[in-house]
Amino acid sequence: DQLRTAALLPLSEPYTALGYMHMGGGGEQTTAPVLTNTGNNAIVDWVVVELRDAGDPGMVLGTRSALVQRDGDVVDMDGYSPVAFNLPPQNYHVAIRHRNHLGVMTASSIGLSNSPTTIDLTVPGTIVWGANARKNINGTLVLWPGDVNSDGTAKYAGGSNDRDAILAFIGGTVPTSTVSNVYNRADVNLDGIVKYAGSANDRDIILQTIGGSVPTATRTQQLP
Repeated sequence: DQLRTAALLPLSEPYTALGYMHMGGGGEQTTAPVLTNTGNNAIVDWVVVELRDAGDPGMVLGTRSALVQRDGDVVDMDGYSPVAFNLPPQNYHVAIRHRNHLGVMTASSIGLSNSPTTIDLTVPGTIVWGANARKNINGTLVLWPGDVNSDGTAKYAGGSNDRDAILAFIGGTVPTSTVSNVYNRADVNLDGIVKYAGSANDRDIILQTIGGSVPTATRTQQLP
């Protein structure tokens, strides 16, 4: 919850400015009072929810920027309501995207209607697209972190890697430098500080995501 407590969360969705192409959504805004919630329902960041075609999951039919609470609930701009789409009731694959994590999508299409539908992506019983698409933290499944350049791959070494993006953000020459009080993709651990070396740095998370032992390994986002 460091981004919110440091007043770093923007009131407008960040994804359009990062180059994400919305489909029917984009430009969502919340209000300052929503960001005053604390505890499990505190808003910790923005995400994108995608509804994809039941027969062709590579086809995105609708998108909405949404807010994610500290306990993992994804909610609308008021900080508590279900995320609503202006699409006809039918079956959709549902995907969640984040600015520096690898996205995830339901393996099967799900019937959505005017009545709220709960989809729990944190449990193994909710099957998702692809292989090893989520990280397991003590039985809770979460998004893989470390996609700093938002290209769909967590990469520690080689061309277009995510580690160099962190180094470049802090200045590119002094690895021990830090940049504080920022809202940026290079802040992989979402603490408001971009740090390349030392304790609680953002670089090591990328290495852990790709396996922790082979720097040239990569992890690819499991979305069609």
